Amino acid sequence: MGSSNEVIVIHGNGNLAGEVAVSGAKNSALKLMAASVLGRGATTLHNVPLIADIDVMCEVLEHLGATVSRDGHSMTIDTAAVDRNETPYELVTKMRASIAVLGPLIGRFGEARVAMPGGCQIGARNIDMHLVGLEALGVQFDVHHGFIVARTPDGLHGAQVTLEFPSVGATENMLMAAVCAEGQTIIDNAAREPEIADLCAMLNEMGACVSGIGTSTIAVEGVAPESLHACEHTTVGDRIEAGTFLAGGALTGGPVKVTGVDPAFLRMAITKLEALGCTVRTGEDWVSVERTGPLGAVDIQTLPHPGFPTDLQAQFMLLCALGEGLSVVTENVFENRFMFAAELMRMGANIDLEDHHAVIRGVDGLQGAPVSATDLRAGAALVLAGIVAEGYTTVHGIGHIDRGYEDYVGKLRALGADVMRKDIGARP
Repeated sequence: MGSSNEVIVIHGNGNLAGEVAVSGAKNSALKLMAASVLGRGATTLHNVPLIADIDVMCEVLEHLGATVSRDGHSMTIDTAAVDRNETPYELVTKMRASIAVLGPLIGRFGEARVAMPGGCQIGARNIDMHLVGLEALGVQFDVHHGFIVARTPDGLHGAQVTLEFPSVGATENMLMAAVCAEGQTIIDNAAREPEIADLCAMLNEMGACVSGIGTSTIAVEGVAPESLHACEHTTVGDRIEAGTFLAGGALTGGPVKVTGVDPAFLRMAITKLEALGCTVRTGEDWVSVERTGPLGAVDIQTLPHPGFPTDLQAQFMLLCALGEGLSVVTENVFENRFMFAAELMRMGANIDLEDHHAVIRGVDGLQGAPVSATDLRAGAALVLAGIVAEGYTTVHGIGHIDRGYEDYVGKLRALGADVMRKDIGARP
C-alpha cells in the first residue's frame, strides 16, 4: 500500500472537473468480511475496495483459519476451516474495525478472545456498548491480560436491547451474534447507516432472518448456527468517498460527477452543498455538483445517519474556510476530530475552536504548506485544500489516506488536479 516515507505533493491549480467512479464502501466491506465467518463456506464479495484496511481484515480472517483469495475488486473468503476464535493484539491495533469479528465468533463458536482495541486518533470510541448489548444475549465477559474473553455458558438467547447511542459497531456486533441466538432479538435505537442495511441484506442472504432494515428498530429471529451458509454479495458504493469528491467539486466549481453511489445515502451532505451555493443533480446511482458563484456559509452538526456524517466534517470545514461569512461546525460524534483544523490553519484558514464547536470565518484563499494527515478523512481534505491553495502543499502521514481511499491520487489526477505521490526516503 505504499512506503511510510511517502508524501502527497500538490501544486495548487484549482482544477477538479469530470467524472469519477467510487469504490465499494470501506465501512461496509470490512463488516461483510467479518460476517463471512458465520457462513461456514466460500463467500464471494464483489466491489471490495483496494485499500489498506481491507488487507488487515484479510490478515485477521487468515489468522482465524480462513482462506482468502482476491481477483481485482472481488474476494472469496472460505471460512469452512475456521478453527480459532482469537484475534491478536498486533492486528487489532492496526485497525479498530477488527473488533467486528467479536459478534460472528460468538455466533459461530459461542466464545471468543479478542484483543482490546487501543486508543484512536479521533477519540476513545469506547466498546462498552458492544459488551452491554452482547451481555443481554447471554454473553459473559472477562478481561484477561488485555484480551476480552467472551463465553456463553447457557447459550445465546434473544433479548430486547435499547442502545444508549446508535453506535454502528455495537449494532453490527449484536446483529452478527443475534442471528445465531435462540428466539427473537430486538435492537432499539439501532444505527441506521447504509452500511448496516448492507450487512443485514447479506446476513439474510446467508439464511438469517433480519427485519426492520434501515430503521432504528431491528428485529432478528435467531436460526441454528449450522443453518447459515456462504453467499455471494456486492458491497454498496462508498458514500464518504463520494462526499469527498463532491466537496472537491464544490471547492473548485467543478462540475464533478460521482458515479456508483446511491444519492439517498448523501441527503444531508447534498442539502449542505446546496446551502453553500452549489447546484447538485442526482440520478439513480450518481450525484453531480457545480458552482458558479462564491461559496457561502453554513452551520453543520455531525450526527448519526441520517444526520450529517462525522466522516465528511473535515471536507466541509474546508469549504466553510473559503466561504463568505461565518460558519459553525459542531462535532457531536468524536471528541478529537478537530485536530484537522490546526493543519488547515497552517494554510491560512481562520478557525476558532471552542470545545466541540469550530467557528470558521471565511478567507479569500489558502497558501500551500507542509501539513500532516491526523486521520483518514483529514488527510483526504488536506489534499483537496492543496488543490486550491497557492503554491505547493506537501501532505505527510498519507498512510491514513491509504486506509480508506483507493487510488486517491490517481482519481484526483484524472479530474485534472496536479497531485503526485513522492517517496522522500528514509528519515534520519
